[in-house]
Amino acid sequence: MVNSTEVTPPPTIITIFGATGDLATRKLIPALFDLFQNGYLPFSFKIVGMSRRGFSHEEYRDIAKNSIIERTASQKEDILEEFLSHISYTQGTFDDKESYERLKGVLDHEERLFGQCTNKLFYLAVPPAYYKGIFEQLAASDLSKPCSDETGWTRILVEKPFGNDVSTAQELDQVLGSLFKEEQIFRIDHYLAKEALQDILMFRFSNTLFEPLWNKDYIERVELTLSEKKGVDSRGAFYDGIGALRDVGQNHLLQMLAFIAMEDPIELDALRIRTERARVLESLRPVNSDTAGALLVRGQYEGYKETPSVDAASQTETFFRIKTFIDNDRWQGVPFYLESGKALDEDKTEIKIYFKKTTSCLCPPGTEHHHQNILTFRIQPDEKISILFWAKKPGLSLDLEPKELSFSYRNIPEGSRLADAYEKVLFDGIAGDQILFASTEEVSAAWQFITPILELWENTPLHPYAQGSKGPQVDLSSI
Repeated sequence: MVNSTEVTPPPTIITIFGATGDLATRKLIPALFDLFQNGYLPFSFKIVGMSRRGFSHEEYRDIAKNSIIERTASQKEDILEEFLSHISYTQGTFDDKESYERLKGVLDHEERLFGQCTNKLFYLAVPPAYYKGIFEQLAASDLSKPCSDETGWTRILVEKPFGNDVSTAQELDQVLGSLFKEEQIFRIDHYLAKEALQDILMFRFSNTLFEPLWNKDYIERVELTLSEKKGVDSRGAFYDGIGALRDVGQNHLLQMLAFIAMEDPIELDALRIRTERARVLESLRPVNSDTAGALLVRGQYEGYKETPSVDAASQTETFFRIKTFIDNDRWQGVPFYLESGKALDEDKTEIKIYFKKTTSCLCPPGTEHHHQNILTFRIQPDEKISILFWAKKPGLSLDLEPKELSFSYRNIPEGSRLADAYEKVLFDGIAGDQILFASTEEVSAAWQFITPILELWENTPLHPYAQGSKGPQVDLSSI
């Protein structure tokens, strides 16, 4: 018997702009299917794809089916067919008023079939150049408005990068803020949805083991690294106008830094957590022309200029290293190193916390004292948290040797699974949980730090480096 006080959530319609693009077909559709087969989508839902190509419902369902089969570990035919029955498609271009009128007709039709007002989630899986036009067209067509004051919500999910510098980010925010309320806006950085990165909050604030040491008195330095073996490949036209710093520095690495350095939000509350992340980013020490030479390294891998659609005289960086400081009581004087590059020697994303060396050492006379504890958060691949510590070697001597205490996310109990980052993004977007989405203040603070660096780039040497190497060997550690 159903409790009469319980209210069934309204049906949800998920509209994907750019439904035939790489992001939608490789990531979003498989993620939605995984949510569906694991029981995490609303009981009543519809997925509407919109793109410029003229597909029928059946043709687009075939595209979705092939994508799911190719990228999803397991799927039962009956569950897959049931999921596909929830998908429809409408042709349209992102700057055409009639396309939005047509889309509105599709969503109105679905609401009539549901027999009630629906929740509406709009996912912009399109290049950033289309954002402003889509925002304005959604508002002009009244698609941005909930269909009822009592039930149903309207939310918009926007992929990074959000702007190219401070001014363009502020312009987008002004448009977005004039059309949508902050609680409707979900700015996506899918790195925030990665399991190991989320667990930094729990690791820090749900245990007393490390938080008392999480400050300038005990930590020597922090290194945040995002390296890739692959080069730019077929993304030459896009990448050459963006560069590594805009691609992953302004978003992924700064958000990782904010998770590591933020203050305790006290509660698992989106507003509190996003406020604390923003405060960290607002406290980053600005880079200027006097300090740039000591704080910045940028590089370009050999062969980059031969990439299709890349300018033969390109000065775009494929690697950067930034040394920065957080000017607050907790972190004053502790250097944070942000590093990322393509065509490097390994694929890894990780954060290393280097604790200060002990002032004394219980080790044999004459032994070099270099013992240091290192805490590592491996975000990908092989997600894990590990601690390097020192212990006595077995035997009669008093020599020390390094040991590792680690927790691997791959050793999870049978029946459990690591959710894909896009599953988490979509799940939280539907649930309305903004913890893992960047706020207006965070985006603004990140660009306030990054934009002066971009302006200094042309006067910063561009170091060549061999593919498969560790990048330019320019040491900032002594500065």
